[in-house]
Amino acid sequence: MATGELERPRPRPAPRKRTRPHGRIVVAAWALLIMGAFVVGDLLKRAGLATEDELPPLHAAPRLLTWQVVPAACLGGAAVAVLPSLARLLPWRVLLPVSWAASTSWTVVLALTDGLDALHRPLDAPTEYPAGLDAVRAGGPAEWLRTFTERLGGYTTHVRGHPPLPTLVLWALEEIGLRGTGWSSALVVASGTSAVVAIAVTVRHIAGETLARRALPFLVLAPLTLWIATAMDAFFLGVGAWATALTAIAAKRNSFVAAAGAGLLLGTLPYFSYGLLPLFALPLAVVILARPNRRVLAILLCCAAVVPLAFATGGFWWPDGVAATRETYLISRGSAQRSYAYFVIANIAVLGLLVGPATASALPAVFSRRRPLAWLVGAALVGVLALDVSGVTKGEVERIWVPYAAWVLLASAQHDPPARRWLAAQVGLTLAIQALVQSHW
Repeated sequence: MATGELERPRPRPAPRKRTRPHGRIVVAAWALLIMGAFVVGDLLKRAGLATEDELPPLHAAPRLLTWQVVPAACLGGAAVAVLPSLARLLPWRVLLPVSWAASTSWTVVLALTDGLDALHRPLDAPTEYPAGLDAVRAGGPAEWLRTFTERLGGYTTHVRGHPPLPTLVLWALEEIGLRGTGWSSALVVASGTSAVVAIAVTVRHIAGETLARRALPFLVLAPLTLWIATAMDAFFLGVGAWATALTAIAAKRNSFVAAAGAGLLLGTLPYFSYGLLPLFALPLAVVILARPNRRVLAILLCCAAVVPLAFATGGFWWPDGVAATRETYLISRGSAQRSYAYFVIANIAVLGLLVGPATASALPAVFSRRRPLAWLVGAALVGVLALDVSGVTKGEVERIWVPYAAWVLLASAQHDPPARRWLAAQVGLTLAIQALVQSHW
């Protein structure tokens, strides 16, 4: 009888009854917001008020796939069945590479529904970074960097829309013999999927291993996986996630090496994308929660200054880059003409697509108490809202939100495992988007 009495509280039925109505309301609001964004977007397009996008609020076109999604559906179903058990039973050191492999497999199989060349095709576009590498090859990286701002208008869309570092990374990849967009896409996918591990490591150090294990299946099967292959923003996700993870390791273990690594990676973020500046809210949240000692914090901050100093020495001044990019954006056709009033709301609907109904349902539970998980989710949401309200992200946020949305997904760890119904909902949404939407990324 004593044993039975101890076991009764484990399911905790009362708390779940109190949180379910809130979750249902939020999921209903999530669905209405997304449907409303597409309906209003279609009306704007028909009225000639939406620019560039065939399927606003996404920078994509409608389509219909059938048998092509069958392999992905089979893999998704197997992952829903197996991942919760693996997350609970595997040793932590084994679970991390297994999760990375699962995330990579899911990403690649989803991409291949568009054909065998789907992994590198987005990077072959004339607007992308690889198309701008000729300018780096012509005069060398030092000359290219020194004149980057003044020659910005002559570069491809993505090169002139970002700081120099993404282009320099792809140039360096070529220099070590890994030429072509196939290798570039491999770098993007490997980095983007590794964020699953980095985020889990962060959660383990800040909120405990139990929550990290509960979050992993949702991180692997997130709808945002569709934009891991192959948008460079997935690479930014990986860099930002590992910078935050190393910050957590440094703070909790007093590791000077981890602090140095975290600082170096954090210093790169503003030079990958101007839109990554609000992502600093995440390592800041980690620092507030973990309270590292002064030496660790000093090493982190000193190392964070290395990359900015290197770029300034090389001739690229970040504020000038921001001003030049904004100028080219305002005088360009298309995206600058998009409706602020529409996209300030529709961008949030796109975030809802990236994180799925499982995350929406769990958000009330995350913020019902002051928990470490709430700090991480809240920091990511603050970053999204800052960019959204600023008006610099009018559309195309299905890729721009990726470095932030992965952290918002942590709300799903509130679901009691194995949570296979919620995981199935995430997979179902992912397959539906892939079957009905032809993304340009």
